[in-house]
Amino acid sequence: MNIYEITNMIIDDDFDSEEYVTAEFSHNLMDYSITFKKADLEVINSWQFKDGTSLPANLSETLIESIREDVKKKI
Repeated sequence: MNIYEITNMIIDDDFDSEEYVTAEFSHNLMDYSITFKKADLEVINSWQFKDGTSLPANLSETLIESIREDVKKKI
């Protein structure tokens, strides 16, 4: 069982140069977003959403790798 739930996924494949995948997920009662390059799933950025603001998220490598694997399966 995952310790997070992906709630939304956006695949931006209309860009001229790079394509991106953004996964929105909940983890420990908080909402997050992580954006990967579509080609190799390298992390571009990650955000934590709280009280109407967004802050850079400090996510563990284990959590990022797990989300990366889920995203890979869905694209």
